[in-house]
Amino acid sequence: MTRVYRAVTFARRAALEGRLLDVPSRASSPLQVTSRVLLGEGELAWRFSRSSGPGGQSVNTTDSRAELSFDVERSPSLPEPERERALARLSGRLVEGVLTVAASEHRSQLKNREAAVLRLVQLLREAVAPPPRARRPTRPSRGAKERRLAGKRQRSEIKKGRSGRHDD
Repeated sequence: MTRVYRAVTFARRAALEGRLLDVPSRASSPLQVTSRVLLGEGELAWRFSRSSGPGGQSVNTTDSRAELSFDVERSPSLPEPERERALARLSGRLVEGVLTVAASEHRSQLKNREAAVLRLVQLLREAVAPPPRARRPTRPSRGAKERRLAGKRQRSEIKKGRSGRHDD
């Protein structure tokens, strides 16, 4: 059974608990991934199922495992450069352009929802981040070269001293 829920309210609770997540205070507001990327609540789809592992008396009756899906390929919220970067960087995790994050480490569905939202936001932040600046190659200084060669000479003398004969 698939049900669609609002991700923002759970993300808001995570933000109130001091976790690193930029979430607006209104429950109907979009989920903020970066300053340029805001996800509308209609773009997020929730699915719940029974979680594996220990659960006590309610282990077979509650759907505590949470899956959060986001369509990266067809999302109107992602600007084109960010979408291309996200598609390239998340290519191994996408199924037909949809990114799905599952959380089942907690026994309560609410905590698993929060964990799924945090995981999705972190994945998307890393995926849409601009590429790092190209490294500018540098050359070693003259002093660094001299220190390296002096160290090699010193090591050579130590090894020469280990031999049985002493040629001067």
